[in-house]
Amino acid sequence: MKKFKKGDQVIVMAGKDKGKTGAITRIFPKKDRVIVGGVNLYKKHRKATQNSEGGIVSLERSLPTASIMLSEKGKPVRVALKRTSKGVTRISKKSGETV
Repeated sequence: MKKFKKGDQVIVMAGKDKGKTGAITRIFPKKDRVIVGGVNLYKKHRKATQNSEGGIVSLERSLPTASIMLSEKGKPVRVALKRTSKGVTRISKKSGETV
């Protein structure tokens, strides 16, 4: 699950939001899922409280990591993990550069 990190730009490869891009805002490594900003939105009806107004709010649901890919220059890229003396680095399979 080290292939994705918070803040990475990704492209959705499957589902209703196929083709959309966004940044990873949250990662759930045990569930193998991520939340991508502005993708996989759903409507939730909120009741008004003393602190917040009520109404219909758009929230983001999590996506499985199998349905997203890292993007490099706007195109999807596969990622390889390479072990170096400093630790593990992510390398783009397309260009060979570190991500």
